[in-house]
Amino acid sequence: MGFRRHSVELLLVLWVVLWPVCIGIRSIETRLPVGEGDGFGFGVYGPLQFVEAAQYRNGKECPVNKRFASLCDPSFVHIAMTLDLEYLRGSIAAVNSINHHASCPDNIFFHFIAAEFDPANPRLLNQIVRSSFPSLKFKIYIFREDKVINLISSSIREALENPLNFARIYLGDILDSCVDRVIYLDSDILVVDDIRVLWNTKLTNSRVIGAPEYCHANFTYYFTPAFWSDPVLARVFKSRNPCYFNTGVMVMDLERWREGNYKKMIENWMEVQKKRRIYELGSLPPFLLVFAGNVEPIHHRWNQHGLGGDNVKGSCRPLHAGPVSLLHWSGKGKPWSRLDSGNPCPIDGVWSSFDLFNGRSPAAAPSMGYSSFL
Repeated sequence: MGFRRHSVELLLVLWVVLWPVCIGIRSIETRLPVGEGDGFGFGVYGPLQFVEAAQYRNGKECPVNKRFASLCDPSFVHIAMTLDLEYLRGSIAAVNSINHHASCPDNIFFHFIAAEFDPANPRLLNQIVRSSFPSLKFKIYIFREDKVINLISSSIREALENPLNFARIYLGDILDSCVDRVIYLDSDILVVDDIRVLWNTKLTNSRVIGAPEYCHANFTYYFTPAFWSDPVLARVFKSRNPCYFNTGVMVMDLERWREGNYKKMIENWMEVQKKRRIYELGSLPPFLLVFAGNVEPIHHRWNQHGLGGDNVKGSCRPLHAGPVSLLHWSGKGKPWSRLDSGNPCPIDGVWSSFDLFNGRSPAAAPSMGYSSFL
């Protein structure tokens, strides 16, 4: 395991300057409604083209499941991600990276949450995912925006107001009841380690979620002066030692989530926000209000976040010191946008290694028969 992880870190450096290898192409063509951009620089009409990913198979040590096993199969690692046209390219690259590094890719089940009114309808999304990953086990769910639309307030960045950004709050309702544990991942990530390592995180002391914590961050930054000046509101943290954590990477115990009605707790704080303006950053602060100080700490290697820069400029940022298992382009700058603009950051070259989009710059992951570490 140690040797493999050192290999990951070495190849992260090499990938910034090397690549790409191209594989066989399957194209899915679609036409979007007039006036709707396709998100990939083609204007009103154009093809969505993704290459088919390499096929990965389980190693000998993996649990055996049937080819058409139920999603309730206890051997599955469950991963939830959103899936929409704007971030589709990121989601496909993320899935590609997860499969590439998984020791047991056939034992991963993906739960994709799609927007109700997205220009790419569920049928099209299903075609694209199936074309890119013919053997992938997945299910697409439709997120009804009326669940949350009236609770969303304006944010520092418009993208943070997208109703789909709040779907993670409703995973306990959306996913099948037999799914009692899930890893939630944002669409702007790459996994460069075996996802089962993250899945095996133990949530101790009846904790509901686990995530990397960043206790050096200025926690007061995430709430307005109106919040901190109100002793009734601020006392929510009185008995806790709260630390910032990023909600783009979470291990969630959905059984405890449902039993504790944590969805309602978060909604209650969103209702306070509508009346009092106690924060500025979308879906993150209500999670902090409910969970900060009671999160199962996970190693920082599982969320090397901030690679998209800040929420205004999206400027380049280097990796944090230490080992890397997951890269996260949180912030305004997304690797696919910067690559297409011809002004990428050095770390964006790592992301391009798993980009299956073939619209203008063909790129694909290496064609290997078995999934393993790098």
